[in-house]
Amino acid sequence: MAKILARFAKDESGATAIEYGLIAALIGLAIVVGAGALGNGLNDQFSKISDCISDTKNCVPAGE
Repeated sequence: MAKILARFAKDESGATAIEYGLIAALIGLAIVVGAGALGNGLNDQFSKISDCISDTKNCVPAGE
């Protein structure tokens, strides 16, 4: 029984799997946050384009 407990205490494969799981979760979170920020930026740009198309008098071209 002591050998089984000693072998269990030395086994680090579970810790490695948890580390990989945490890394995967952090990468997934970064992708979600990045995609959300990109989506908000694109939404703002398309809103500006839509406003410019509907009201050409008040539209200032980019760079001016």
